[in-house]
Amino acid sequence: MVAETSAKVTYVELLKEDLAIIRLVPKGGMPGYKTGQFLTIGLPIPAEKKIVRRAYSIASHPENRDYFEFVIRWVRKPLPGRVTTELFYLGVGDEVTLGEPTGAALQISNTLHDGKKDTRRVICVGGGTGLAPFIAFANHFHQIGDKREVIVLHGASYVDELSYKRLLTDLELESESAGRDKWNFRYRAAISRPKEFFNRSWSGHVGRVESFFKPDKKTGLSPVEEMVGEELTPENTIVYICGYQGTIDGVIEYLGSKGFVTEHEKKPDGSYGIKFESYG
Repeated sequence: MVAETSAKVTYVELLKEDLAIIRLVPKGGMPGYKTGQFLTIGLPIPAEKKIVRRAYSIASHPENRDYFEFVIRWVRKPLPGRVTTELFYLGVGDEVTLGEPTGAALQISNTLHDGKKDTRRVICVGGGTGLAPFIAFANHFHQIGDKREVIVLHGASYVDELSYKRLLTDLELESESAGRDKWNFRYRAAISRPKEFFNRSWSGHVGRVESFFKPDKKTGLSPVEEMVGEELTPENTIVYICGYQGTIDGVIEYLGSKGFVTEHEKKPDGSYGIKFESYG
């Protein structure tokens, strides 16, 4: 039986009517966990007269011993999500149940297949709330002073869904001012519905987030490669993806021709260049 504990809601930030940041503090204190893991949140569903549990990626990093943070979308179509609906009615002081932190799909690779230190560029690709584990990545790398180049790519339909834009922009500005030899970080976002009125102010990348890897017909380089100044290879880059399966498949399709394979389809020598976790 999975061990569970009670946790209290200590902070709720409604980013829009169906998107929120929520912090939870376990009653028995914060357990140890690893960057990229997830845990289950359980709530009683009155209509079903039982506790229903759903898994959510942890957006906080392990060095933060004060709370668990989550960015959660209230799914309402085709049917309202049972747990997310209840979560959006919670306030500070309310309680939920938490499972133990788990999940290895997006744990950070610190060593290569041959046992050497993994110093490859880290590219994190998050679609929608799939950004959550990569907020943990960014803060973790920053906190421990990791010198690897880190790039966070986030895709959303609307500009008000870029949930951590200020944090990630500030991290990039710090990288520029401190010097990339000390903190090497970049953040880029993509809006997939640029023609809609609400997105009229957007001047950044347009399209789905996987299009950052689409090569230009003239130069042969993708927007990410143009940004870093070289071709992406499995030897210089590892890519982490979290989002819908379409996003994952799109990134894999663009990178497959460059020799990238997933952790599930390792090369004969045990090497790989892509790790992913799908939530739909």
